[in-house]
Amino acid sequence: MVDELTGDTRVAVVVVGAGPAGASTAYHLASVGIDVLVLEKAQFPRDKICGDGLTPAAVHELILMGVDTTGWNRNRGLRVIGGGHTVELEWPDQKSLPGYGMTRARATLDHELITRAVQVGARLVEGATVTAALQDSSGRVVGVTAKIGKGAHARLVEIRADLVVDCGGVAARLATSVGIEKKPERPMGVAARTYFRSPRGDEDFMESHLELWSGKPGESDLLPGYGWIFPMGDGIVNVGLGSVASTANATKLPYRQVFETWMRNIPEEWGFSEAHQIAPLRSAALPMSFNRSPHYTCGLLLVGDAGGMVSAFNGEGIAPALKAGRFAAQCIAQALSRADRRGVDRAMSQYPQMLKAEYGGYYQLGRIFVSLIENPRIMRLCTTKGLPIPRLMTFVHKLLSDGYERAGGDLDDRIITALTRLVPSA
Repeated sequence: MVDELTGDTRVAVVVVGAGPAGASTAYHLASVGIDVLVLEKAQFPRDKICGDGLTPAAVHELILMGVDTTGWNRNRGLRVIGGGHTVELEWPDQKSLPGYGMTRARATLDHELITRAVQVGARLVEGATVTAALQDSSGRVVGVTAKIGKGAHARLVEIRADLVVDCGGVAARLATSVGIEKKPERPMGVAARTYFRSPRGDEDFMESHLELWSGKPGESDLLPGYGWIFPMGDGIVNVGLGSVASTANATKLPYRQVFETWMRNIPEEWGFSEAHQIAPLRSAALPMSFNRSPHYTCGLLLVGDAGGMVSAFNGEGIAPALKAGRFAAQCIAQALSRADRRGVDRAMSQYPQMLKAEYGGYYQLGRIFVSLIENPRIMRLCTTKGLPIPRLMTFVHKLLSDGYERAGGDLDDRIITALTRLVPSA
């Protein structure tokens, strides 16, 4: 699957990063015959810090990519625990979204997604660290320089392209190198996770703990953050915790201390002990609500975490990354048919417009949501009074999971859509 680069290279599109954003962009470009080269600094398979949950919105994108999900672990919905209540919410079966979610370890998922892109014609170079953007005299990005390999055998190459796509994750080093900085006033999350062998590994609901207690629930101190238990199948669970703040500067979580305290109070029969832990506890930042933009400028696109596309409602980044990759490819295909750079930029201006139409109002609602639940009193009121109301929770489940129809849905769908149009776009 490794493409050998010899000397300087010219391609139509170079994609930096082979996670879900990069794989989706590359797949949709290659499927219409566009010459696309993906540069990945690691060697597959490689791990990423993630809850490994795939909502129906993510599954929808996998279906469009023709990914074979035979044998993947499916789930029926989300079990929410908080305020002394436990509520099971099944994924709604929508006309545009399947009525099931999935889980898949990122070490496996990312490898399968980029393999799918290669199957349809994308080229992949692993062990390729992008060191800088190539810019012409006007500041336009016209390619990248990359170091291929490590140590004494490493070599530096130039790759020139009509368009460059930064799918390099939260650091977005390529975007940062050309002056596209993150917006500190946008929400930022942090998440930490590990894996256990557990009898809970084959359950058919993902589980979210809205409250973490230092001792007996309801009779001890509340810990910061929220927790999750996601069954992966084959007797394995992804267990993690996270927190979100309305600004990047406020995001702090003593995750190791909180996790250890939470685990001390978990029922012993769940098997969440050191003897059953099969991976270290690791953490990662979650850039939310378009915290880096513009998503296109002067030959450079941002897709996925590089463009701050994680949802502030639930911390999901995979579905938005996959969908944004598809949007990016559609616009690139049109842009490459134009006769000059002015025409290319005109066609590419549709990409940020598509993102705003799809997520702008929704992400703005997410910012409001985060600012509200930062207040412990409001959060406590939501868990104690809101969770027991089935009708309310059906609505909230669609909202938080991005499981609503953008057009032609039921009353809940129409209300959510109306709300996204009433607020200014993120």
